[in-house]
Amino acid sequence: MLQEIIDTFESRYQQQPVVVRSPGRVNLIGEHTDYNDGFVLPAAINKEIYFAVAPNGTNTFRAYAYDLQEEGEFDLGQVQRSEKSWANYLLGVIAQLQQAQYEVKGFDLVYGGNVPIGAGLSSSAAVECGLAYALNHIFGYNIPKFDLVKMAQMAEHEYAGVKCGIMDQFASMYGRQDHAVKLDCRSLDFDYYHLEMADYRIVLCDTQVKHNLASSEYNTRRQECEAGVALLQKHYPQVKSLRDVTVPMLEQHQEEFNPVVYKRCIYVVEENNRVEEACQALEQGDMITFGEKMYASHRGLQHNYEVSCPELDFLVDQAKEMDSVLGARMMGGGFGGCTINLVKLDALDSFIQRMEEAYQQQFGIALKTYVAEIVNGSSLVEPSQG
Repeated sequence: MLQEIIDTFESRYQQQPVVVRSPGRVNLIGEHTDYNDGFVLPAAINKEIYFAVAPNGTNTFRAYAYDLQEEGEFDLGQVQRSEKSWANYLLGVIAQLQQAQYEVKGFDLVYGGNVPIGAGLSSSAAVECGLAYALNHIFGYNIPKFDLVKMAQMAEHEYAGVKCGIMDQFASMYGRQDHAVKLDCRSLDFDYYHLEMADYRIVLCDTQVKHNLASSEYNTRRQECEAGVALLQKHYPQVKSLRDVTVPMLEQHQEEFNPVVYKRCIYVVEENNRVEEACQALEQGDMITFGEKMYASHRGLQHNYEVSCPELDFLVDQAKEMDSVLGARMMGGGFGGCTINLVKLDALDSFIQRMEEAYQQQFGIALKTYVAEIVNGSSLVEPSQG
C-alpha cells in the first residue's frame, strides 16, 4: 500500500515526495480518566496512515485521499472548513499553523492507510499528527513535537468539531516501539514503560456496533464527575478534580452522594490507581498482574461507570475463559467499539477463531479482529521502505 501511495503521488504530481507515517493507537488502561485530569497508558500501533507530500510552488493545497479515491484543491489564502469531511482533518492542521504565524506554502499530498475507521483506534489523530509532522519537515518550521501535538488536537476541536482530550494525538506522535506511554493528563508529564511483548500480542476485537448512547452518555458522565468534585470540595478545598480524590475520602462521605454519582467517582479514582499499579507491574516485567488490572478496569467500566454494552461484556467474558489471554477490557468511550486483549503469541490463531465463532453465534455479527504490534510514533519513512 505504501508503494501504491508513492506511485499515485508521482503519477499525479510528477515529482518525488517526502514520505511520513503516522500510527493509530490503543489505550492499554486508564479509560475516562483523561477529562478528570488523571492518568492514561496508550501505545502507538502498526495500523498507520502514510503521507506522500511535496511543495508545489503555488498557493494551493492539492490533496488525494487514496482510500476514498477522492481529491480536493484548496486555496491556502482562505482556509476554511470544507464540505468534504475527510479534508477537514487536514485543513484544521493548516489553520493551526497559520494561526501560529507559520507560512504554509502550496503543497501536494496523497495519503491513505490501514487504520480501521470507527474502531476507536484514532485514525483522525493519525491524520492530524502525520500532516503536522510532514509540513514541519518539508517547510523546516522546527516546531517542537509537543506543540505539533497541541495543534493536531486543536485541529480536531475546531475543524472536525470533536472536543477530544490530548491522549490520541500524544500517543500518535510520541509512541515508542515496545513501550507504553504513561501520560499525566493534568501536567502532561510522561514516562515510557517497557512492554515485554516477545511472547504476546495485542488483539483488538471490534464489536461492529455503536449504540447511539455514546455521545449523550459521555456528556452525562462528565457532569456526574463534576458533581462529585463539587460535593467533595466542601470538605476538601484542595480538590480540583477527581485526580485529587482518594477512595477513603469517597467512603467517608458516601451517604452525602447521589448513589449514581458515587459509582462514577469511585470508578475514576480506582482506575487512576490501576494505571499506577499496571505501570509498576510493567517495571517488574509482570505481565500477569498487568492483565489482571485490565480485567479489573473492565469490571469498573461495566458496573460502576456503566459505559459498556452486552457485546463488549460478552467478548471480555469469552476471553476470561481462555488461559491464553492475560487480560481484556473494553477500550474507548464505550457502548460499542473494541475490546483490547493481551494474548499469548502461540495461541493467537485459536483465540481469534474461538472469538469469531462465539460472537457470530451469540449476536449474528461477524467479529472483526486486528492484531497489533507496538511501534514508534510519527516519523519519516526512509526511501528503502517504499
